[in-house]
Amino acid sequence: MSLFLILNLAIAAAACALLYFMQQRHVSFTKRVFTALGLGVVLGAAFQGVYGTGAQIIKDTNEYLGIVGSGYVKLLQMIVMPLIMVSIIQAVLKLRNASSLGKISALTIGTLMATTAVAATIGILMAKLYGLTAVGLTSSAAEVARGAYLEGKLATAQEISLPKMILSFIPENPFLDMTGVRNTSTIAVVLFSIFIGVAATGIAGKQPDVFESFSRFIHVAHAIVMRMVTLVLRLTPFGVFALITQVLAKSSLQDILNLIGFVAASYSALILMFGVHLILVSLAGLNPARYVKKIFPVLAFAFTSRTSAGSIPMSVQTQTARLGTPEGIANFAASFGATIGQNGCAGIYPAMLAVMIAPTVGIDPFTSHFLLTLVGIVTIGSVGVAGVGGGATFAALIVLSAMNLPVALAGLLISIEPLIDMGRTALNVSGSITAGTLTSRVLGQTDMKVFDSDAELNLDSDQQVA
Repeated sequence: MSLFLILNLAIAAAACALLYFMQQRHVSFTKRVFTALGLGVVLGAAFQGVYGTGAQIIKDTNEYLGIVGSGYVKLLQMIVMPLIMVSIIQAVLKLRNASSLGKISALTIGTLMATTAVAATIGILMAKLYGLTAVGLTSSAAEVARGAYLEGKLATAQEISLPKMILSFIPENPFLDMTGVRNTSTIAVVLFSIFIGVAATGIAGKQPDVFESFSRFIHVAHAIVMRMVTLVLRLTPFGVFALITQVLAKSSLQDILNLIGFVAASYSALILMFGVHLILVSLAGLNPARYVKKIFPVLAFAFTSRTSAGSIPMSVQTQTARLGTPEGIANFAASFGATIGQNGCAGIYPAMLAVMIAPTVGIDPFTSHFLLTLVGIVTIGSVGVAGVGGGATFAALIVLSAMNLPVALAGLLISIEPLIDMGRTALNVSGSITAGTLTSRVLGQTDMKVFDSDAELNLDSDQQVA
């Protein structure tokens, strides 16, 4: 181990010690996440400035930082499926009403799909405004390799149709889906959990003792899983710090500058779409400034981790403890939002790519026929996009192949992919929280006392307190 590596790790350890000290002093969760984000930005930029792009010392340092950052993400992914199962089952047991379940599902999915269509439209407008085109872009060896990889995945994307995607939601082997092996495993586990809950409520009248025993078991399981969630979420500031440090340390400023137009257009679209989310929240009668303050920690994690699925536990906690959304609705929104209608990965990104690539094959992307077809395909294709890193690539393959556009050209953006993916993931999670918030408000189930309070995620105890 070199002296420079030891020095890097010592600085990182000192930053973590500061975050631990803040935790011991009961500094608010939001302030700790803000601090972690700032420390990560400063340290990552310093590593990049001192050692330069691609330096071996940065790679070695990032391997150790990965123990904290990637380890935290893995812990979150570990509790996603148990959290979904016990929360959905408990929600169904409390509802005991199929019509309420149908309303929640319809409102949540409808909001996710509608906002994805809006996101695609915004992506198209930004591509037009910034004059984005793939014509004349040159390819490096890495970009050529990425293009070849995308072409290799094209056959898989072309085989997918809406009926096949919907069929994939049905859990043929629920225990296999609990491992998250498929792109649609999250939805499959949701449906399996609903099936268990409905089956249990069906015996409530005939076998009340059995139902009560099962209900108590789920209550105990839910309490234990939520305790696990609390324990893992305590590590959020450390995970955010390590993840953002890694990203900035290995980013290439020159690559970003070469494609600055796409970066600027992407983040302009992401910010505008986030503004749409805030408008919807405002129309639902909620204070947008207070709303942003309450959801910032989960958006910061999604931004640094680049995983929508891994953000589910924190999203559920934020919706229930800070926004006043019932737990059942929060779980539906977070779970569906990790797979269906991702505004960033499945909305803005593939729409912008299609507009960029179309001129390379002599197609005018701004004809009404092309645009209407594109928005329709993006909206339908957003069903079943995986909530992990790479979901945007899969969505782009579906859209580009459906529009008969060359998929290899998407590889030209590989150098800035991580930077763009951070913003896309944060918008995905914002979209799912927006869907849960709107559904809760429409059904009149939002606890406004919780929303209007200055509630924090109190992860130092078993209770969420104001």
